[in-house]
Amino acid sequence: MHDLVNAAFGQQAEARLIDDLNAAGDLVLALVAEDAGLVVGHVALSRLKSPDRAVALAPLSVVPQAQGRGIGSALIREALAQARDMGEFIVFVLGDPAYYQRFGFTRAAATDFPCVYAGPFFMACLLADRPVAGTEVIYADAFANL
Repeated sequence: MHDLVNAAFGQQAEARLIDDLNAAGDLVLALVAEDAGLVVGHVALSRLKSPDRAVALAPLSVVPQAQGRGIGSALIREALAQARDMGEFIVFVLGDPAYYQRFGFTRAAATDFPCVYAGPFFMACLLADRPVAGTEVIYADAFANL
């Protein structure tokens, strides 16, 4: 897993993030994609401290030689479906709006949620009735180490 995440990001910080989330019990979901018996993609959802019934999507990793084949898209769609089935209300992500908007993430959905990461790349995807607007989004402690 570390090799996959390191290859996708070109650094080790995201692999450490997964380890730290897992060690702290904040990892809610981890999915992998395989091709010919090799793991070529990974996505994680982690519990947010706030708001209730909210998770963060990060990181999403696909090995460079498999990028552009829809693996990341399939992982995100499945992660969102499973989050909805688990009763989550909202998923937050920090990422490229041009990419994540196709999955239902918008900056508008995140606007009413203050966060230290707020800005043009901070988005949310509503899965159910919206949590209380104005509730601060607080990521798991592991994100502070990035």
